[in-house]
Amino acid sequence: MPRGQAIPDARAALFKAADRILARQGPEGITSRALTDEAGVAKGVLHNHFHDLDDFLVSYAVDRIATAFARAESLLARVSKRSVVDNLTDAATDLFGSGALAVSALMSSRPGVFARVQEVLNDSGEGFDRLERSFAAYLNAEKSHGRVPDDIDSGMVAFHLIASVHHLFFVTGQQPVDRRQVRRVVTSLLRP
Repeated sequence: MPRGQAIPDARAALFKAADRILARQGPEGITSRALTDEAGVAKGVLHNHFHDLDDFLVSYAVDRIATAFARAESLLARVSKRSVVDNLTDAATDLFGSGALAVSALMSSRPGVFARVQEVLNDSGEGFDRLERSFAAYLNAEKSHGRVPDDIDSGMVAFHLIASVHHLFFVTGQQPVDRRQVRRVVTSLLRP
């Protein structure tokens, strides 16, 4: 790419490049050169937008996690539509979709990046408990429509659902997790 030419949304191009590299090569494939080559941008672009590679990786992971949080919050738009079991199954399966394993592997391979991601999320008030709150809010909304029994502890169901699907995700290594297994978990958690 010629020098001095503006790159529309270089940040997004670099994030998409990271998605592709992680899917193909895993965390080992992530280098400054690999990212800029994959994104088709000049070598200096990464450092024009980020302090260093770790700063990029933290920003990338936080962005992908925020996207997952937003998808979980979209559950509220499903209140009174389809079945509660279908809605929770879809949301939990989507949460642990194919990109989740790549981001998880990246953070596991770089403990310093993981610590900084947690710090950023906690400082912004957007910690991982936001997922539980989203699922619990959905369950409470469905209670008000009579589609979930009043005696179900929404917070505990949300906690156990996320923990169970998280376990399936890491134990099986499937991308995404098996929807049928997720449905069995949801059904057992909602059983009165």
